[in-house]
Amino acid sequence: MAGPLSNIRVLDLSRIMAGPWAGQILADLGADVIKVERTGVGDDTRRWGPPYLKGSDGEPTAESGYYLSVNRGKRSIELDLASPEGQDVVRELAKISDIVLENFKVGTLDRYGLGPKHLREINPKLIYCSITGFGQDGPMAEDAAYDFMIQGMGGLMSVTGAPDGQPGGGPQKVGIPIVDIMTGMYAAISVLAALSERNVSGKGDFVDLAMLDVATAMLANQAMNYLVSGKAPERRGNKHPNIQPQDVFAVRNGHMVLAVGNDEQFARFVDALGIPELSTDPRYAKNVDRVRNLDVLHPLISERLMTRDLEDWLDRLGTLKVPCGPINTVPMVFQEPQVKHRQMLRKLPHPLAGEVAQVVSPLRFERSTLSFDKAPPLLGADTKAILAELGLSKEEK
Repeated sequence: MAGPLSNIRVLDLSRIMAGPWAGQILADLGADVIKVERTGVGDDTRRWGPPYLKGSDGEPTAESGYYLSVNRGKRSIELDLASPEGQDVVRELAKISDIVLENFKVGTLDRYGLGPKHLREINPKLIYCSITGFGQDGPMAEDAAYDFMIQGMGGLMSVTGAPDGQPGGGPQKVGIPIVDIMTGMYAAISVLAALSERNVSGKGDFVDLAMLDVATAMLANQAMNYLVSGKAPERRGNKHPNIQPQDVFAVRNGHMVLAVGNDEQFARFVDALGIPELSTDPRYAKNVDRVRNLDVLHPLISERLMTRDLEDWLDRLGTLKVPCGPINTVPMVFQEPQVKHRQMLRKLPHPLAGEVAQVVSPLRFERSTLSFDKAPPLLGADTKAILAELGLSKEEK
């Protein structure tokens, strides 16, 4: 079977990361995603390099790694949205689309006659998703936002990083644009939910999605820790705030991640360490006690873990089903046997480079087949074909 969204068309007016990430998810699921880009300029991320993809001649192309990470499976059309001709093409595309994704500043597309009211008047079944930093209303609605800024405003950086006073202490951002990515995930979920509801009502919908809202929702257990205790969560480095022992520990030849999740795992863990009596010690037998007495427990564990090499501990603890793992570099991730088995890294044909590496969707279906055969498009690569589908010529746009 084709992808589960092979009957869906998406008009992707978004750029940077959050909107395009949602569009790529939908494209991976089989949707025909038409990416509208500024004539002669394209998505901002095309210039966010180096690095850039190397062409068949070994020289850098204009395709940045950032752009290539988030636009797989789409078709690209160049349009000037500020021109009446470009606006007309968007309206024609809206007539035959199921979903619109956009992340312009509040009111921008309304001024062009391309806002949700305008396009849903043309196509009442259209699902229109607007992604902004702060939403369509409120005191900051018209302000611009970027992932880094929202990681700070949304509280994520207050719980990420080493405590003050420790080496490297201070707030840290996550090493990937996690709020953008999660906003893209929420966008994809929202439009799929609206599609499901449309099957019942026959009507489209408007989704108002704000990055700051997403960042607030992402606080998850840390937010509830505060709401039930009244105490602000603090940066704890790699220590889990609710479950112990979970941390990065030094071993004889490096470091490992230990993620003991319950009392039974703890008993097996301390048995492997050669200190089985800790599993019946009232200070450590239950997770709540381990959290309270971590200042004493942590040095005991650290001392024992320093007696063996990483490979020894991974084998020993893995045999006992104690969750643990190495701290892989990005290149090492793609050498992990499990990652290779799941074929998360694929090579797709590319017109300039011959092929381009892609980290593909993690979604697996028993009946539907996800097809990864279209690399992120060159700027305007599909303009002529898309206009022809609308009965227009390139000169008319």
